[in-house]
Amino acid sequence: MTDLVNLQAKDPFAEDDDVATTGKTSTKVHVRVQQRNGRKSITTIQGLSSDLDLKLILKELKKSFNCNGSIVEDKELGTIVQLQGDQRDCVKKFLLEEGLVGKENLQIHGF
Repeated sequence: MTDLVNLQAKDPFAEDDDVATTGKTSTKVHVRVQQRNGRKSITTIQGLSSDLDLKLILKELKKSFNCNGSIVEDKELGTIVQLQGDQRDCVKKFLLEEGLVGKENLQIHGF
């Protein structure tokens, strides 16, 4: 009866803090889109490692996607990168190509 996945004592929502063999943390990076007003939207990137140079990453994102963006500090969520428009697919491609996040640690949200 204990070999059922649903009855095990492991918390599925617990975050693992192990460092993989590639040096990347196993925490999830969340890419979301938020609707503003009308057709306007914002793409947010949450969960990037604190040892990365976020200003340089933001500069490259803005340059390659031709959009504006900013870095927001939040007490509960940490550092969040915001970009204008729905840039989810572009951000996913950028993060994977640059090797900043592993595919298993990247979570895309939105409609």
